[in-house]
Amino acid sequence: MDQAEIMDVAYDAVWTLLKVTGPLMLIALGVGLIIALFQALTQIQEMTLTFVPKILVIFIALLVLLPYMMTELTEFMGRMVDHFIGLPN
Repeated sequence: MDQAEIMDVAYDAVWTLLKVTGPLMLIALGVGLIIALFQALTQIQEMTLTFVPKILVIFIALLVLLPYMMTELTEFMGRMVDHFIGLPN
């Protein structure tokens, strides 16, 4: 493998990572902003108020997005296997 092939594999891996984790991170960011706004408006500073809703929403989002995530990871693994099979010995 030369440097160009290594960079292609690394680029594909990072892009797949962003596509798989990005939606969950954006959902967590949105829920965190909503909770922070709610806390600022009501001046409620309860620590569990920040964690419990975020955990529940992330869990539900994970259940909904799991088929998409598995498809992306399966396609990535297929590309990697095809790439490694094509390498000369």
